[in-house]
Amino acid sequence: MESIKVRTYIGNDGILQVQLPPEIVNQELDVVIVFQPVIQEASQYASKTPQELGYSHRFVAEVVGSWEGEPLERPEQLAFEEREEIQWPTS
Repeated sequence: MESIKVRTYIGNDGILQVQLPPEIVNQELDVVIVFQPVIQEASQYASKTPQELGYSHRFVAEVVGSWEGEPLERPEQLAFEEREEIQWPTS
């Protein structure tokens, strides 16, 4: 038994097209299909508008620049913590 992992797009017609290697032509096969929707990466969200991401058209206007308290200040950074070196067992 062999398995092949592919990423493909299913259009509105619902048809799955999978091209198999030429070594398996003229054979009878049992095929099992397991599918999982692809989770989109954050970089793909960057090019979408807030409306395309499901936010109200007023979201940006209501949220950006809405801090009304005292100005935020970043405190001085603490010194880097020195840790003991990990000793790996030798063979």
